[in-house]
Amino acid sequence: MKTSIDTPSSAFTTDSILNKKSSSPLLYLASQSPRRAELLQQLGLQFEKLCIDVDEVRNSGEIPEEFMSRLGYDKAMAGYRMLIDQLQPSGLDVPLAVIGADTIVVCDNCILGKPTGAADAERMLSLLSGRSHNVYTSLTVVFSDACDDFSVHSITSKTQVTFRTIEPAEVKWYWDSGEPSDKAGAYGIQGLGAIFFSRIEGSYSGVVGLPLFETSQLLSELGFYFESCAKHG
Repeated sequence: MKTSIDTPSSAFTTDSILNKKSSSPLLYLASQSPRRAELLQQLGLQFEKLCIDVDEVRNSGEIPEEFMSRLGYDKAMAGYRMLIDQLQPSGLDVPLAVIGADTIVVCDNCILGKPTGAADAERMLSLLSGRSHNVYTSLTVVFSDACDDFSVHSITSKTQVTFRTIEPAEVKWYWDSGEPSDKAGAYGIQGLGAIFFSRIEGSYSGVVGLPLFETSQLLSELGFYFESCAKHG
C-alpha cells in the first residue's frame, strides 16, 4: 500500500489552522478523485488530500454494498494510519478526521466499474439504457481526538437513477467525447452524461462521488465549523 500527502496550493498548513478562530479539527480526504475534492470544497472546508493505494479486489461472496462499504473504511483507515506515522512526531495535539469514500454503480446485482475500452462502455450503457439502476456511495470518517483515541463513523447513500433509451450512435458519440473512460458505469452525471438521465431519486452529489448532505451532517456532529453557513446564518 502506497501513501503520501498531497498539498495543493489552496490547502491549509498546520500553523494556519492552529491560528484560525474556528475550532474545527484538521481534515484530510483519503481519495485521489478530483470530483470528491471539488464537492468537499463546496462545503467551505479546508483540507489536505492523502494519496493512498488500497486493494480494491472484491472478496468472494461479498455483496456490492458490503464491498463498497469496506473500501470506504479501508481508505479512511489507511489515511489515518499514515497520518499517525508521519504527523505524530511533530507533536500535533489537535483533533483530526480522515474521510474515505467509494462509489459503485450496480445493475442486476452486478458492479459496473470503469470501462476497459469502447466495447466495455457500450456494454454498460446498453445495459443501463431505458431502465433504472442504483448508485451507492459509502462514506467513512475516522476521527481522532487530541489524546489519539479514535472512532469510526460510516454512512451509505443510495440513489436510484433512471436512464432514457440511449441510441447506439449516442453511445459512440459519448465514448468519443472522452468523458466515460474514467467513470464507474461509463457515465458522469455532472457532464455530458446528464442528457441520459430521465429521473433521479436520492442524492445528486452522491452519484458524483460524495453525498454532501450526509457528509455535512456527520462532520458537523464531529465538531467541524462551516464558514459558509455562519456567514449566512
